Amino acid sequence: MIHKFRPKGARYLSPLVDIFIKINSRPNFLSFISLFFALLAGIFYALSGSNIWYLIPAFLFVLLNALFDFLDGEVARRLKKDSKRGDLVDHVIDRYADSFLLGGIMFGDYVPPLIGIAAIVGTLITSYLGTQAQALGLGRYYGGLLGRADRMMFIMVATLATFVFPITIFTLTIIGWLMVFFAVMTNLTAVQRFIYIWNELGDKR
Repeated sequence: MIHKFRPKGARYLSPLVDIFIKINSRPNFLSFISLFFALLAGIFYALSGSNIWYLIPAFLFVLLNALFDFLDGEVARRLKKDSKRGDLVDHVIDRYADSFLLGGIMFGDYVPPLIGIAAIVGTLITSYLGTQAQALGLGRYYGGLLGRADRMMFIMVATLATFVFPITIFTLTIIGWLMVFFAVMTNLTAVQRFIYIWNELGDKR
């Protein structure tokens, strides 16, 4: 999972974290900036269904969303301001961001609505189970076939691939097939996480 490379990314982005610390940026403010970029990305994905050039700003806004989503946590940790409230804000914003991105792609007519809804539901349930494990005393669980960091990377790669190769394969573009992939894999990941949590709770008994 791409999440495992977070420590290495933290080292590379450390100078940028220093800048935001120097200008006294609040972690929650950075979280809301990431949400704003996700909203813009969703809008441009929806527009790109009729004009493929909108995929370029969509890609850039997804990249900025991922960057600020990373920075808020790093700034909070460096300033020792990571808190339960901040964690709550971060996870709520991430769920809205996921919905904006996948919803934008769906409204761009890249996939039938049922596939888009399946991808969104699978994504939200997968993320819910990751935090539910913590609520049940098992600690945060990021395991499974497809985590959020993986989804973000796939979205960015598929966006550029769709722009460069705007072809259809069995009526769907590359990003359309990515949504099909998400619809299947996120729900499989949700099942995988549920089974893991269920078994861990059984061991505790």
